[in-house]
Amino acid sequence: MSEAALAPSAAAKGSLKGSAIQLAVVLFLGACAGGAFEALRPSSAAAPGFDKPAESPASPTAQPSTIVDLPPIVTNLGSPHDTWVRLEGSIVFDPKTLSHPEAVAAQIGDDALAYLRTVTLRQLEGPIGLENIRQDLNDRASIRSGDKVRAFVIRTLVVQ
Repeated sequence: MSEAALAPSAAAKGSLKGSAIQLAVVLFLGACAGGAFEALRPSSAAAPGFDKPAESPASPTAQPSTIVDLPPIVTNLGSPHDTWVRLEGSIVFDPKTLSHPEAVAAQIGDDALAYLRTVTLRQLEGPIGLENIRQDLNDRASIRSGDKVRAFVIRTLVVQ
Protein backbone atom coordinates (compact mmCIF):
# COMPACT_ATOMS: atom_id res chain seq x y z
CA MET A 1 0.00 0.00 0.00
CA SER A 2 1.05 3.52 -0.51
CA GLU A 3 1.67 6.03 2.23
CA ALA A 4 -1.09 8.26 0.86
CA ALA A 5 -3.64 5.53 1.58
CA LEU A 6 -2.36 4.98 5.12
CA ALA A 7 -2.43 8.70 6.05
CA PRO A 8 -6.24 9.14 6.02
CA SER A 9 -6.67 5.92 8.00
CA ALA A 10 -4.30 7.13 10.71
CA ALA A 11 -5.98 10.52 10.77
CA ALA A 12 -9.38 8.86 11.15
CA LYS A 13 -8.11 6.76 14.07
CA GLY A 14 -6.67 9.90 15.70
CA SER A 15 -9.91 11.87 15.31
CA LEU A 16 -11.93 8.90 16.57
CA LYS A 17 -9.70 8.67 19.62
CA GLY A 18 -10.03 12.46 20.17
CA SER A 19 -13.83 12.26 19.88
CA ALA A 20 -13.95 9.43 22.41
CA ILE A 21 -11.88 11.46 24.86
CA GLN A 22 -14.09 14.52 24.36
CA LEU A 23 -17.21 12.40 24.93
CA ALA A 24 -15.72 10.95 28.10
CA VAL A 25 -14.88 14.44 29.42
CA VAL A 26 -18.40 15.73 28.70
CA LEU A 27 -20.00 12.70 30.38
CA PHE A 28 -17.72 13.11 33.39
CA LEU A 29 -18.60 16.80 33.75
CA GLY A 30 -22.31 16.00 33.42
CA ALA A 31 -22.07 13.35 36.12
CA CYS A 32 -20.24 15.78 38.41
CA ALA A 33 -22.88 18.48 37.85
CA GLY A 34 -25.70 16.00 38.52
CA GLY A 35 -23.99 14.84 41.69
CA ALA A 36 -23.56 18.42 42.86
CA PHE A 37 -27.25 19.21 42.27
CA GLU A 38 -28.26 16.05 44.11
CA ALA A 39 -26.00 16.92 47.04
CA LEU A 40 -27.50 20.43 47.29
CA ARG A 41 -31.12 19.24 47.15
CA PRO A 42 -32.70 19.09 50.61
CA SER A 43 -33.68 15.57 51.57
CA SER A 44 -36.81 14.61 53.49
CA ALA A 45 -34.70 12.58 55.95
CA ALA A 46 -32.69 15.68 56.91
CA ALA A 47 -35.81 17.74 57.58
CA PRO A 48 -38.70 15.48 58.61
CA GLY A 49 -41.27 18.29 58.75
CA PHE A 50 -40.18 19.92 55.48
CA ASP A 51 -43.00 18.50 53.33
CA LYS A 52 -45.68 19.11 55.94
CA PRO A 53 -47.18 22.58 56.37
CA ALA A 54 -46.23 24.23 59.62
CA GLU A 55 -49.04 24.24 62.13
CA SER A 56 -49.07 26.94 64.71
CA PRO A 57 -51.17 26.53 67.82
CA ALA A 58 -52.78 29.93 67.27
CA SER A 59 -54.01 29.15 63.74
CA PRO A 60 -57.68 28.19 63.49
CA THR A 61 -58.64 24.83 62.08
CA ALA A 62 -59.79 24.68 58.48
CA GLN A 63 -63.51 25.04 58.18
CA PRO A 64 -65.64 23.85 55.27
CA SER A 65 -66.69 26.57 52.87
CA THR A 66 -69.28 26.88 50.16
CA ILE A 67 -69.24 29.25 47.20
CA VAL A 68 -72.37 30.77 45.69
CA ASP A 69 -72.15 32.73 42.44
CA LEU A 70 -73.91 36.06 42.31
CA PRO A 71 -75.83 37.05 39.20
CA PRO A 72 -73.80 39.34 36.91
CA ILE A 73 -74.14 43.02 37.81
CA VAL A 74 -74.21 45.52 34.93
CA THR A 75 -74.64 49.22 35.68
CA ASN A 76 -73.27 52.62 34.87
CA LEU A 77 -70.75 54.28 37.17
CA GLY A 78 -71.42 57.36 39.24
CA SER A 79 -69.00 59.41 37.19
CA PRO A 80 -68.75 59.58 34.17
CA HIS A 81 -72.31 58.46 33.56
CA ASP A 82 -71.60 56.98 30.13
CA THR A 83 -69.12 54.45 31.57
CA TRP A 84 -70.51 50.98 32.22
CA VAL A 85 -69.21 48.30 34.55
CA ARG A 86 -69.88 44.55 34.66
CA LEU A 87 -69.07 42.65 37.82
CA GLU A 88 -69.26 38.90 38.29
CA GLY A 89 -68.63 37.74 41.82
CA SER A 90 -69.15 34.99 44.36
CA ILE A 91 -69.55 34.78 48.10
CA VAL A 92 -67.74 32.31 50.34
CA PHE A 93 -69.51 31.18 53.52
CA ASP A 94 -69.84 28.34 56.02
CA PRO A 95 -72.91 26.25 55.11
CA LYS A 96 -73.63 25.59 58.80
CA THR A 97 -74.07 29.28 59.63
CA LEU A 98 -75.99 30.50 56.57
CA SER A 99 -79.34 28.78 56.13
CA HIS A 100 -80.58 30.52 52.94
CA PRO A 101 -77.52 31.42 50.85
CA GLU A 102 -79.49 32.26 47.69
CA ALA A 103 -81.51 34.92 49.49
CA VAL A 104 -78.40 36.42 51.07
CA ALA A 105 -76.61 36.30 47.70
CA ALA A 106 -79.47 38.25 46.11
CA GLN A 107 -79.31 40.88 48.85
CA ILE A 108 -75.53 41.17 48.52
CA GLY A 109 -75.90 41.49 44.72
CA ASP A 110 -78.40 44.33 45.16
CA ASP A 111 -76.09 46.03 47.64
CA ALA A 112 -73.12 45.66 45.26
CA LEU A 113 -75.22 47.19 42.46
CA ALA A 114 -76.11 50.19 44.63
CA TYR A 115 -72.46 50.57 45.62
CA LEU A 116 -71.15 50.40 42.04
CA ARG A 117 -73.54 53.19 41.02
CA THR A 118 -71.70 55.50 43.44
CA VAL A 119 -68.16 54.58 42.32
CA THR A 120 -66.26 56.87 39.98
CA LEU A 121 -63.91 55.72 37.23
CA ARG A 122 -61.00 57.28 39.08
CA GLN A 123 -61.68 55.01 42.08
CA LEU A 124 -61.31 51.93 39.85
CA GLU A 125 -57.92 52.86 38.41
CA GLY A 126 -54.87 50.75 39.19
CA PRO A 127 -54.27 47.88 41.58
CA ILE A 128 -54.94 50.06 44.62
CA GLY A 129 -58.36 50.99 43.25
CA LEU A 130 -59.21 47.35 42.62
CA GLU A 131 -58.08 46.41 46.13
CA ASN A 132 -60.20 49.20 47.64
CA ILE A 133 -63.27 48.06 45.68
CA ARG A 134 -62.67 44.47 46.80
CA GLN A 135 -62.37 45.52 50.45
CA ASP A 136 -65.50 47.66 50.24
CA LEU A 137 -67.49 44.80 48.69
CA ASN A 138 -66.15 42.40 51.36
CA ASP A 139 -67.25 44.78 54.11
CA ARG A 140 -70.69 45.25 52.57
CA ALA A 141 -71.17 41.49 52.15
CA SER A 142 -70.12 40.89 55.74
CA ILE A 143 -72.48 43.56 57.07
CA ARG A 144 -75.39 42.41 54.87
CA SER A 145 -75.05 38.79 56.05
CA GLY A 146 -74.39 39.52 59.71
CA ASP A 147 -70.71 38.43 59.51
CA LYS A 148 -71.64 35.04 58.05
CA VAL A 149 -69.99 35.62 54.66
CA ARG A 150 -66.24 35.05 54.79
CA ALA A 151 -65.32 36.71 51.50
CA PHE A 152 -66.66 38.43 48.42
CA VAL A 153 -64.68 37.12 45.44
CA ILE A 154 -64.47 39.27 42.32
CA ARG A 155 -64.30 36.88 39.38
CA THR A 156 -64.48 39.48 36.60
CA LEU A 157 -64.64 43.25 36.55
CA VAL A 158 -65.00 44.91 33.15
CA VAL A 159 -65.22 48.68 32.69
CA GLN A 160 -66.33 50.02 29.33
